[in-house]
Amino acid sequence: MAIKSRVTQALLEEYTDVSQAPREKLVGKIGELCNSVLEDLSISITRTDRQRMVEQLTSDVLGLGPLEMMLKDPEISEIMINGPEDIYVERQGRIHRYPAKFDNTDHLMQIIDRIVSSIGRRVDESSPMVDARLKDGSRVNVIIPPLALQGPTLTIRRFSKDPYTVEDLINFGTLTAEMAAFIRACVRARLNVLISGGTGSGKTTTLNVLSSWIPDDERIITIEDAAELQLRQDHVVTLESRPANIEGRGRVSIRDLVINSLRMRPDRIVVGECRGGEALDMLQAMNTGHDGSLTTVHANTPGDALTRLETMTLMAGTDLPSRAIREQIASAIHLVVQQARLRDGTRRVIAISEVRGFDGERVELADIFLYRQKGIDDEGMVIGQFEAVQVPSRLEDLAAAGEQLDRSIFSTPAKTKALTGETAA
Repeated sequence: MAIKSRVTQALLEEYTDVSQAPREKLVGKIGELCNSVLEDLSISITRTDRQRMVEQLTSDVLGLGPLEMMLKDPEISEIMINGPEDIYVERQGRIHRYPAKFDNTDHLMQIIDRIVSSIGRRVDESSPMVDARLKDGSRVNVIIPPLALQGPTLTIRRFSKDPYTVEDLINFGTLTAEMAAFIRACVRARLNVLISGGTGSGKTTTLNVLSSWIPDDERIITIEDAAELQLRQDHVVTLESRPANIEGRGRVSIRDLVINSLRMRPDRIVVGECRGGEALDMLQAMNTGHDGSLTTVHANTPGDALTRLETMTLMAGTDLPSRAIREQIASAIHLVVQQARLRDGTRRVIAISEVRGFDGERVELADIFLYRQKGIDDEGMVIGQFEAVQVPSRLEDLAAAGEQLDRSIFSTPAKTKALTGETAA
């Protein structure tokens, strides 16, 4: 610790702003300072240990400290830091303690400040919660004392540099080829799709895959709190919300962006997640010519997803009666894709449900595909199978839009596929 502190202090005395100095020059200077401090303290270390020390100091000065090694590990999908010495990571759906730590709370706060300041945001006692993102697109959430009692808490949701494809999800066992074919036809035929699931269930990954089926000749507007979607089409406009500044001004909400997007001549609107009053504007957009829109919502079942959508619509401050809202939902949403993270860490699309209208009191839902859990094997992995439940009512509409589907894929005997615990996306 004394060596690291002395090297850092000497470096800052020579460079008032290390961010302006060439990286190669700084790395060389850190190596020189390490040698000098070790000599002054009469400490002898191996070449390997010296190289490791230089790399660690370089990460602290120019990068994100202990985070650097975690961010280089492609198997880590989530990083959870509950204070300077309490670090966990998620690999293949399971949480493990990580053998690294920050020097102290100040060291962790320095790294947090470096992350949030890079996108023009700040975190302090007056603003103790912030959402941000890293250069690679990873989503970052920070909460610090006095709200976080154990110390600064940092959570990073990572995304693959190469977005998962539908083939990846099929190989992971997230869904089957037949289910994918049906959803693809719905997206290309401009049906409005709602992806529902709990935290960490893989909604964003699935939304990314569904978005990849939008034709290249359409104008797509994406709206998110923190930009995460990785669309490959050419004509994509990415919008990101903005929190209020230190004076409490300048906030731009998801709802503001949804309203503005309607003036941008979109063919498709993709909202990363509906959380509040923007649900009303999204429903109105879907009902007024912006078919083929996609969004996600936090809910545990397709029915709960529609109920939550109704609740969020009321958050817009509207005086619409529940019946009118449900009618809007029934006419706007065509398909609900329900995703879940199972107890063994795998992700599954556990239901694909079709909205079939409004019966005067509630929105009618019909399950097309279901995932049925059968039990747990000796290794703690979930055993289950996908089943086709019934033929969707919109097959003719899909065919009219040029999306022909073989009715046999909705036949349970031909469709049932047993799955054990493969790694999930």
